[in-house]
Amino acid sequence: MKKNTKKPAAFETRAIHVGGEPDPTTGAIMPPIFQTSTYVQSSPGEHKGYEYSRTHNPTRSRLEECLASLEGADQCLVTSSGLAATSLIMHALPHGSRVLCGDDVYGGTYRAFTKVFQDMHKFEFADTTDLKSLAAKIQKFKPALVWIETPTNPMLKISDIAAIVKLAKKVKAKVVVDNTFMSPYFQKPLSLGADIVMHSMTKYINGHSDVVGGALMLDNGPFCDKLRFLQNAVGPCLAPFDSWLILRGIKTLAVRMEATGKNAMKVAEYLEKHKKVVSVVYPGLKSHPQHGLAKKQASGFSGMITFFVKGGLKESRKFLESVELFALAESLGGVESLVEHPAIMTHASVPANIRKELGIHDNLIRLSVGIEHIDDLIADLDQAFAKI
Repeated sequence: MKKNTKKPAAFETRAIHVGGEPDPTTGAIMPPIFQTSTYVQSSPGEHKGYEYSRTHNPTRSRLEECLASLEGADQCLVTSSGLAATSLIMHALPHGSRVLCGDDVYGGTYRAFTKVFQDMHKFEFADTTDLKSLAAKIQKFKPALVWIETPTNPMLKISDIAAIVKLAKKVKAKVVVDNTFMSPYFQKPLSLGADIVMHSMTKYINGHSDVVGGALMLDNGPFCDKLRFLQNAVGPCLAPFDSWLILRGIKTLAVRMEATGKNAMKVAEYLEKHKKVVSVVYPGLKSHPQHGLAKKQASGFSGMITFFVKGGLKESRKFLESVELFALAESLGGVESLVEHPAIMTHASVPANIRKELGIHDNLIRLSVGIEHIDDLIADLDQAFAKI
């Protein structure tokens, strides 16, 4: 992308043009996929910046350039999944490091920390929305890394990123923010002081439910260098074709996030008034306990909604079996609307007693609101509630 010396290009423009420049050889408006594993060298060790696609690939490099620009980072590393990105961070920490993690996180993250890396590092879980309690825990536990999701999955709790960064710096801890639910369009944790931003690109960044991928965005430095080394040494790189698909999906990230945010707000307002709904959790609603904070540190509220249907598992199951436009499926962030039951699906790996403590009950339902016409979405919810 040609530099504008007067004013930085807007997010929407960078999403399309950074990393998406026409092919210099042919002039093709869409860059080609470099579906290759290796590269010819003119002499041993002399090449054009690429030698093996596990290490670097031109298509992947374009994607990383685009993502770094959108998140406001020096560097981006893309991986084969969000959990692969999480694994890189765990491997980059010195053995025996202390990791303080939010208590309400993606079930796969919880599983990785408690079932995979528990012998490598020491993990503690805390409510990252309670700053007073968190401050005491940080001082006592002295973590090397603080891991937060905001909004959390699935309870959509909002954590004060800037405040947590200040607390973490007192013990020289790094802060990682899982920004999957918001995308860099609505929230930029690095601008609030976070050290690393993690994304499951499977969700909003790609946005079309056809790729699994992860990303880490951060500034230059020793930790970034170590992550690069590990990505090459361990090998969780993203394939060229997947990189190309995500680079294509990113072009519409801004318009997709605007559309899903508007639809989600209308769906949340509809649910809040419905007689068969106990309560609704959506950061965009004034009833959300951290609504003010959500407005302060983000420019929108995204498309994720959690609500509690009146009744229990029987009523939830009937509702989930009755939706027609909302697809009953795990994951989120695609152009199509999805619905799921966290206790049985995405958070089944979290022990039942922990789910209960967090409020993940049998009548909890999570929506990923897509970009269909709002009237059709509401009509589908209406007919599903009528079946209960």
